[in-house]
Amino acid sequence: MKTVELTLPLTASDLRKELTKGTKVLLNGVVYTARDEAHKRIVACLKEGKDLPFDLKQAAIFYAGPAPAKKGQICGAVGPTTSARMDKYTPALLVAGVKVLIGKGERSPETEAAIRKYGAIYLAAIGGASALLSKCVTFCELTAWPELGPEAVYKLEVKNFPCYVVIV
Repeated sequence: MKTVELTLPLTASDLRKELTKGTKVLLNGVVYTARDEAHKRIVACLKEGKDLPFDLKQAAIFYAGPAPAKKGQICGAVGPTTSARMDKYTPALLVAGVKVLIGKGERSPETEAAIRKYGAIYLAAIGGASALLSKCVTFCELTAWPELGPEAVYKLEVKNFPCYVVIV
């Protein structure tokens, strides 16, 4: 199996790197976590023309919410949540410039078409491996909406974060 290392944010040439369904990817760089409630707020801000607390252009969105860090940890367990729940929000994020979506599970045909139309990619992270995935996090910072608790947006810096290409 082929493995490709990618550094975020991705460039157009990164997206042309022989990425095919099933390719293993090791991600390096910044990803933002966002689950259902964060997606609702992001899309509401976009519709209302409000500034967001982070830039969506070229962003990587990880459908996850890190568990609280134990003493000595950068972050707690962080694993993907079901991506299909974000499908209704995905087109707006893609229009705003998001290029990488990371989660688990299938996407609707409409979402799959939108990901291709806007030149983005959808990567699957391994569900059930959240404790191991957290070891790839080198920095974790609360970025937006702390009142959402585990659904708040966090900025994560990752190194060799394993994913698999699902849609490109």
